[in-house]
Amino acid sequence: MNTPRRHVAAAASALLLLGAGCANTADSSADVPALRYAAVGAPAATATDPHGRVGNESDYTRFAMLYDVLTYPDENGGIQPRLAVSWDSEDLTTWAVTLRDDAVFSDGTPVTAEDVLFSLRRIQGKGAENNGRLSMFDLDASATTGEHTLDLVTKGPYAEFASAVASLTFVVPEGSDDFTGDPVPGSGPFTDTGEGDDTTAVLTRNDAWWGSTPGVERLEILAMPDAQTRAEAVASGQADAAGSISPATASRYEEQDGFTVLRRPGAVNYPLVMDTRTEPFDDPDVRRAVKLALDRDQLVQTVFLGFGEPGTDVLSPNEPTSPDAAPVRRDLAEAERLLEESGRADGIELTLTTTNSYPGMEEAATLAAEQLGEAGIDVTVEVHPPDTYWTEVWNVEPFYLNSLGGSGFVDFARMALLSEGPINETGWTDADFDADFQEALATADDARRGELLGALQSTVADEGGYVVWGLGDGLDLIAEGVRGMPTGPGFNRIFIENATVGG
Repeated sequence: MNTPRRHVAAAASALLLLGAGCANTADSSADVPALRYAAVGAPAATATDPHGRVGNESDYTRFAMLYDVLTYPDENGGIQPRLAVSWDSEDLTTWAVTLRDDAVFSDGTPVTAEDVLFSLRRIQGKGAENNGRLSMFDLDASATTGEHTLDLVTKGPYAEFASAVASLTFVVPEGSDDFTGDPVPGSGPFTDTGEGDDTTAVLTRNDAWWGSTPGVERLEILAMPDAQTRAEAVASGQADAAGSISPATASRYEEQDGFTVLRRPGAVNYPLVMDTRTEPFDDPDVRRAVKLALDRDQLVQTVFLGFGEPGTDVLSPNEPTSPDAAPVRRDLAEAERLLEESGRADGIELTLTTTNSYPGMEEAATLAAEQLGEAGIDVTVEVHPPDTYWTEVWNVEPFYLNSLGGSGFVDFARMALLSEGPINETGWTDADFDADFQEALATADDARRGELLGALQSTVADEGGYVVWGLGDGLDLIAEGVRGMPTGPGFNRIFIENATVGG
């Protein structure tokens, strides 16, 4: 008897294999092997509901393969149609959306606008669990206008509509509410066999999917919380690919025959999070002192082993709208002066919490603590287990490491930087920032909107509670014969339907 399969993928964050286009014809399916992917995920933290709390990468990947989404990010960070084929608005508030008319659920039922609106309302209704994923919408005022058309209304002008409905808008049949029993039909590239458990999801190719034929007939997603274990699964032949391996492991396998290390530049971001509502981080001088006390070059070389670059405290530096920020040079004398000016000439004692959910997080905290100590900031590092870190530490403790990389700046700002943001982990409250953000979203001109968003990123970098000390490459270990891995930023990594094995 199989236990109900539940999986969960981290908020933030991200690594999987997507295929670019190696589609196989349906009549050759018998010759297509299975793809076994070792993904970041703690079996004890699994989830069955695609609309609720999801904390494992393995779960996000499973949901993306079972359920269609409206739009998705491509390998360059742009937004592409998926279930939605077009969207248009004259006032940036009421969006006329047209859906594919050839999408069907795995039970043969056509996907309609009613299914989409039901799913979006259900996602919004679970906002306390999913960080207010669709809080920008007025879904009571939204309505279907035809079998495959609907008007989606935002609470105010929202020029970034396509991004708002990307990646995680998993569409289920209208009325679906129980995801703990038999698999709920989806319209994605794979279907659930029902054979899996909390450790392994077992999916089979959905030949009725509207898209190009998936690259493998069978997909197994293995939830593994430890990076070394994931890599060893590939090395031993138990898996074909592993997401988020450590830089040390990448260095070891980079020159070995039979393996490929896939690099996704700038995909790894482990910022120090300072709660600006909590002493001493309520003092801007203290926050500035922490930023100046870090040796970012040393952190990148030690933690990422050169697979990355120093950060400038800009949260999303790889986006087209990001500002061209100058490097943040270490300045211990200025850090000490700022502490003295804040009345803390005798130093500060802090606890920095971290985990080993993703490779390098523990090492980053340890080295950062040593560097801060040289400026008179005495830091004790506490390592929390991965199974509970994202429920007991993240958005709870005043000083910890997060793992970002899944959301673009607009979506992240809406969740974590607006005064009323649902996961405002740094307690960032700035009425001018809020107003400027709304102005940007109400700006139809792409270039002007980009300027406004870039200025907002600069403000957070200079004054906010995030220390983006470095950006590392996302590193995946791929066995010989596997093709079509994702190379794009953010949630591009979870759309793996075109990955192939052999051939």
